[in-house]
Amino acid sequence: MKLRTATASTWVEPVLADFDAFLIDHAACERKASATGMGFVVRYPDRPVLVDEMIGFAREELEHFHQVYRIIRERGLQLAADTKDQYVGALRREAAGKGEARLLDHLLIAAVVEARGCERFRLVAEALAERDDPLAAFYLEITRSEGRHQGLFVRLAQHFFHRDRVTERLDYWLTLEASVVSTLPSRAALH
Repeated sequence: MKLRTATASTWVEPVLADFDAFLIDHAACERKASATGMGFVVRYPDRPVLVDEMIGFAREELEHFHQVYRIIRERGLQLAADTKDQYVGALRREAAGKGEARLLDHLLIAAVVEARGCERFRLVAEALAERDDPLAAFYLEITRSEGRHQGLFVRLAQHFFHRDRVTERLDYWLTLEASVVSTLPSRAALH
């Protein structure tokens, strides 16, 4: 999936300037992603393909949360209270509210969020590699995972909906996402 707008290369500067804050935000993102996977399981228990894939997704995201949490603890930090993610919230506010349209929208929102995460974690991995920071390898693996996840959500959408409908709706979400991401300030956070 090709995002409609690239993250500015300067985005990584506040991340590196306050990497501890970024780690805490990253942990929150992984925990929320795991909850999103389980949310699909709860809402759509009658769709075995979706349930099976989302259990695996939720487990992987929970493992990432645990990995980031260990890094946080090693640095003498602690998790922060939950905050609303403006980026994800802005996308979800535009999603259909019920029925099949809701499922399609939520699958594609998840795909787009994972795609943006893939792009930004790659920027973090590259910046850390330039500093010979051992966390570069971890962030490269997270980048790969986000890439797999974006494909997973698109494949699930195509499993349940006609390819043309998925393509049309994905185009909508990519356009909206570009608009939303352009309004966000650069800070030590994924979104």
